[in-house]
Amino acid sequence: MSSSNRKIKRHGFSVRFVHWTVAISTFLLIFSGFGQLPLYKRYMVDQLPLLGWTSNFGVTLMIHYIAAIALSFAVVYHIVFHVIRKEYDILPKRGDFKESVQIIMAMLGKGEEPENDKYLAEQRLAYAFIGVSLLLILVTGHIKVLKNLQTVTFPDSILGLATTLHNVATFMVLFGIIGHLAAFIFKENRALLPGIFTGEIDEEYAKKRHSKWYNRLNKQDRFNISG
Repeated sequence: MSSSNRKIKRHGFSVRFVHWTVAISTFLLIFSGFGQLPLYKRYMVDQLPLLGWTSNFGVTLMIHYIAAIALSFAVVYHIVFHVIRKEYDILPKRGDFKESVQIIMAMLGKGEEPENDKYLAEQRLAYAFIGVSLLLILVTGHIKVLKNLQTVTFPDSILGLATTLHNVATFMVLFGIIGHLAAFIFKENRALLPGIFTGEIDEEYAKKRHSKWYNRLNKQDRFNISG
């Protein structure tokens, strides 16, 4: 079989589990959050087939809480898992802004890309941006939940700040998601898509575009190749 058809393992089950748990729970949080404004009744979304429940505050609130629990679990699991394994290759590095510009310009046909590690510089920056935004949503969201308990009291200034930051963080996440998905407009990035579904990407692509990571695996004899 040609080496061009061989696959190399990029993501294990834990990474894919966290990715999809975060993706689904974040979508549900945003959708149910807007439903509590209430936008869906005002713009007659609840008149559409199968969406009558969207204007029911009790239903959207329950979905919001369940999604928040799922997101909280995924975030804690993600942090603990990678700290235990001492895997920090997704964290931003010095020079990532400069490298991101180089990568984007290269995809536009101007110049060449730098040698890339397992994650592109732009992926590391996107991870940090979306990660901080999600943490801000969780912290402020928990404050908004705790204020409903009779035994917990917060100053109005704290509640007002928490609400404002919660809303700002929501739009930060939306912006981050749009940017994340927009990256796949470029053909060069599409070869990474199978990795988040199957955990594997094309070996030749990894060798060519993620040479630092590929060479490190080769030296450590840690290849997991199929095909």
